[in-house]
Amino acid sequence: MQRRVLVTALSAALLLSACSSAPDSKQAQQASAAASMLSSAPPPPPSPPAPPAERGALAEARTDQIVVTGTRVRSPEVVASARMLAAPAPAAAAVLYDMPAPPPHGQAANTERYAERDDNPVQRASEQPVSTFSIDVDTGSYSNVRRMIRQGVRPPADAVRAEEFINYFDYGHPGPASLDTPFRATTEIAPAPWNARRHLLMIGIKGYDVPKSDLPPANLVFLLDTSGSMNTPDKLPLLKQAFAELTAQLRPQDRVSIVVYAGSAGLVLPPTAGDRQDEILAALDRLEAGGSTNGGDGIRLAYAMARRAFIEGGVNRVILATDGDFNVGTVDGGSLDTMVADQRASGIALTTLGFGQGNYNDALAERLADAGDGNHAYIDTLQEARKVLVEELSSTLLTIAQDVKIQVEFNPAQVAEYRLIGYENRMLAREDFANDRVDAGDIGAGHEVTALYEITLAGSGAEQLPPLRYGAAQAAAPGARGDELAHLRLRYKRPGETTSRLIETPVPRRAIRAEPGESMRFAASVAAWADALRGGTHLGTWDWRAIAEGARAARGHDRWRLRGEFVDLVDASRALVADGGRMEDPAVSAVAR
Repeated sequence: MQRRVLVTALSAALLLSACSSAPDSKQAQQASAAASMLSSAPPPPPSPPAPPAERGALAEARTDQIVVTGTRVRSPEVVASARMLAAPAPAAAAVLYDMPAPPPHGQAANTERYAERDDNPVQRASEQPVSTFSIDVDTGSYSNVRRMIRQGVRPPADAVRAEEFINYFDYGHPGPASLDTPFRATTEIAPAPWNARRHLLMIGIKGYDVPKSDLPPANLVFLLDTSGSMNTPDKLPLLKQAFAELTAQLRPQDRVSIVVYAGSAGLVLPPTAGDRQDEILAALDRLEAGGSTNGGDGIRLAYAMARRAFIEGGVNRVILATDGDFNVGTVDGGSLDTMVADQRASGIALTTLGFGQGNYNDALAERLADAGDGNHAYIDTLQEARKVLVEELSSTLLTIAQDVKIQVEFNPAQVAEYRLIGYENRMLAREDFANDRVDAGDIGAGHEVTALYEITLAGSGAEQLPPLRYGAAQAAAPGARGDELAHLRLRYKRPGETTSRLIETPVPRRAIRAEPGESMRFAASVAAWADALRGGTHLGTWDWRAIAEGARAARGHDRWRLRGEFVDLVDASRALVADGGRMEDPAVSAVAR
């Protein structure tokens, strides 16, 4: 019965191909003959298997899924057989098209995992004048979402982290003159492009940029996932290319170890001098994917190797590359977080690099990097690997300030409301700001950190919260500086120190600019795109077209064409949403905190 269905479908496809190619009578005759031969062929016996002469494209074709909608035949098996048995026919190609390739390894559904998050709420300055959060230098959310958009997939909302979108780009914040002050903080305030009655406050932090040649010796452990789930081109093969790029940057004073894990962990390369690159590359080239994923054992062995080759006063870091699909040994996220957090006191940091799709565990990769005083990036292309591991090598490897916290106190006499854009999973309690035992984000050499607040000035009439029935806005406290919009405080520790240092700067009202600068306009466009992908509840008068136009107008100097690529992504995602593009399974959009 199945063969008869296949024969009927193939005959129809071949006849349609022949008819559409009428000028070529020989081709039509060949197609008709092939269809006739198929229709008259006897069905094969159920056993034993057909002889080799009868096998081939037809024997490989299956009829377990033939879906007909109107005139469109959606069976990839029929399409493949028709293409092999008949000459190409443009008209047939118009009605026969391929379904997306099935997930690798027989995986039935997308199991990517993203941490649940809600946008920061609008706050009344009179009720909650202080906002406190940890800095974030991760960029993985942006490149991961870029991968989805390029594939025609609308990303789940929880995959979008606005602060990582914003911090993917360089805004030219001025840096400090020397490493004596590891970073410099600046502010800019101007009308919000989506609502001129509100304003944006941009906080920029720039770390001291240490040239690659001046980096201290590095002790690096490549902790590489070689489990069976890594056996696709966008995983282990891309991983090998990425780490080959990093290997090319190593110097004789550097040390590299390679630890792999699948069903168990193993040492592939003991600590090896950075100038022995042939040995390092050969070790990478030998890696193959297979087995289950015992990430816990891999992490333990990697830290053991990092301690063995520890360089006092140098860079000591584990670089974990994985799709995050831990399924053997220590698999609980909380236990892995604790394991990594316990190790950071030893002076060994952890960076995580995400690879692949379908089972990517973004939530785990981000949390491990946070716990390990490191950063998280997602590698979707070799170009992204070069950006993270070559162009940004100093900031990826060398930490110049630890536990960096930001606190903004808004003056209720000047600011009615405010909203922090992004950083939802970086929020800190007010008392945590001065508590040096509370962990926060780190800044690498040359790193930039950008944060945006949308604020509503008192008396502007643009308030978003309804007035209180029994409460009124508090007047400024006696002696308060009425000309200040806000007061910015930053705390940080130098590497190896346990006591934080404080930087303070006021934000005066006279600093308001009539128009935002180029950097703020581009950052605003990035923030707006992130909001649009999450549902577009804070866009004011802006729409998809305005976001793209705003970014295009503020593109400025674009050495690596990253801003131009952003404009392309906005246009692609606008079309994707308008066309009702494929949407990730909502069941995989979040994982409980």
